Amino acid sequence: MTQQLIAAHLVEGRMVAGEEIALRVDQTLTQDATGTLVMQELEALGLERVRTELSVQYVDHNILQADERNAEDHVFLRSAARRFGLWYSKPGNGVSHPTHMQRFGIPGKTLIGSDSHTCAAGSLGMLAVGTGGLDVALAMAGEPLHLRMPQIWGIRLDGELPDWVGAKDAILELLRRHGVKGGVDRVLEYHGPGLSCLSAMDRHVIANMGAELGATASVFPSDEAVRTFLRSEGREDDFIPLAAEPGSRFDLTERIDLASLEPLVAKPTSPGNVVPVREAAGTPIGQVVIGSSANPGLRDFAVAAAMVKGRQTSKEVSFDVNPTSREILQDLTLMGATFDLIAAGARIHQAGCLGCIGMGQAPAVGQNSLRTFPRNFPGRSGTADDAVWLCSPETAAASALAGHITDPRAWALREDVDPPRLDLPEHASVNNAMLEPPLPPREAADVELVRGPNISALPDLDPLPDELRGPALLKLGDNVSTDEISPAGAQALPYRSNLPELARFTLTRIDPRYPERAREAGDHLLVAGDNYGQGSSREHAAITPRLLRLRGVVAKSYARIHWQNLANFGVLALEFTDPADYDRIDQGDQLRLGHLRTALADATAGPRLTLHNETKGEDYQVTHRLSARQRTAVLAGGAIPAAEADLHGKAAARPKVRITGERRIR
Repeated sequence: MTQQLIAAHLVEGRMVAGEEIALRVDQTLTQDATGTLVMQELEALGLERVRTELSVQYVDHNILQADERNAEDHVFLRSAARRFGLWYSKPGNGVSHPTHMQRFGIPGKTLIGSDSHTCAAGSLGMLAVGTGGLDVALAMAGEPLHLRMPQIWGIRLDGELPDWVGAKDAILELLRRHGVKGGVDRVLEYHGPGLSCLSAMDRHVIANMGAELGATASVFPSDEAVRTFLRSEGREDDFIPLAAEPGSRFDLTERIDLASLEPLVAKPTSPGNVVPVREAAGTPIGQVVIGSSANPGLRDFAVAAAMVKGRQTSKEVSFDVNPTSREILQDLTLMGATFDLIAAGARIHQAGCLGCIGMGQAPAVGQNSLRTFPRNFPGRSGTADDAVWLCSPETAAASALAGHITDPRAWALREDVDPPRLDLPEHASVNNAMLEPPLPPREAADVELVRGPNISALPDLDPLPDELRGPALLKLGDNVSTDEISPAGAQALPYRSNLPELARFTLTRIDPRYPERAREAGDHLLVAGDNYGQGSSREHAAITPRLLRLRGVVAKSYARIHWQNLANFGVLALEFTDPADYDRIDQGDQLRLGHLRTALADATAGPRLTLHNETKGEDYQVTHRLSARQRTAVLAGGAIPAAEADLHGKAAARPKVRITGERRIR
């Protein structure tokens, strides 16, 4: 099925694993933590109106308005949506991924989003890919999405989920087996008889956390479960059946017997650190949070409500519930489940990401926090020394009642409780009141962008020098996340649209003095281990180090989205030919790369370069995997300078005009 979706949208390249392809994009999704830059990039590209079939700007991340900064971003984003022809989802309407699934997802379409969990829409039979914001801006401008043709990993599901085991346990099982880089450059395609027990929202749970495996996308067939979901949303006319052809062969195969699964939990501080709940049972907790795009369905909240109904959660536990959309909150309330949650001690919050991105709900130091979230990277919660665990709603509810991590099967046996039998509504409480449709083109042309003082201009990025010489300012380990490069949380997130201010937080979770040392050092490099840049798609993790004069990264391997973002903003991403050379470089060593412009501009030159360590007098062979398009971007200093040069037929600097502080092509 993945091949069918790619073939239907292929505009360049061959469907050969590892080769660059270009795909037509039908829909885009942006959210407020990344969208402010995307809208500025649209302006820099000179766009008058989006050229996709549909583009939506959501406000779901930075909704805690502790001061004026987040509110300023929301005003700006609404004005940009009106100006460029996007739908606008107001603060409190819901998390982008389930809301998009409810209102806009269509089987067979392509969707890209400036959020790594965009892949959740694969639950409806879409080809949905998380990317950096600039790739989304280019798609809105009518350009195709460029990526490497992935391998297709066929995952056969057999059996049915046992009582007290949820879809979250199925994706945690894959993470237990393969870790956080097991899906890099792969699409996870689910098939088999086990699909029959999974609703469309169950599939959303699984597709969403494909991002935690590093996957390009996750794909489910469009079958009766999808038809039922679209019917419940009043959109059955959007249904088309889609499935793999009989006898299809996959590049890789896997089998999960759903009936054999048990409740699982990811221990701090990685989604790949998975063990059975029974092995962690008894661990004291101070907080339980239910919600996020990783468990967004009505069923996920309703099962927790049914478990706590008539009971009281532990006095030691803060029991927080984050509805994922207004629609789900309405339905939960109509069912009486909201009352059951409140009566049991739940704190009901507004619909949004909230604690998942560290925007509020930061746990106390020394307290374990158990969450139905997708990620538990160090410090992501907003607490520097946090201890966040990831689990299903069943495990979360049982643990909230017990006051410690609890296997829901053991809790049910002790309390003599039968598994909840939920009576969910056939038709959802569709409410579009907080969705603003695009303005007609003539009205949109008269809209002016509204910028508050916290919204900075896009930076001018200088071309790559022919010789790059500088210190290895940091030596980093494996699986460094974008949360560690450009932190989330209530302190840093309000500066997502103010790049100079945001740069002050760059890599401070690893080295509090990195921004200061980077400014002193000037041009410099970073050395990293495997899977550098895993996690969020935030392009800020490429831009703010670039503002601090990062010009190159030498790593054992990269996460897909961050690798692309580095190229988009002119940072040269190199890999060790011999991974053992990583151990030969120390932090502070003076490194040099020569003849870069010749090597990258010459189409006949190979991908190998020589990295010289001046401190130790050693040479190391390194390589890049950049396409011709990406090499052009890196040479120009980034994709926007490259696009400008291409439009004007030259690579040299040219006159620019400034429109309300932003760069725009004349």
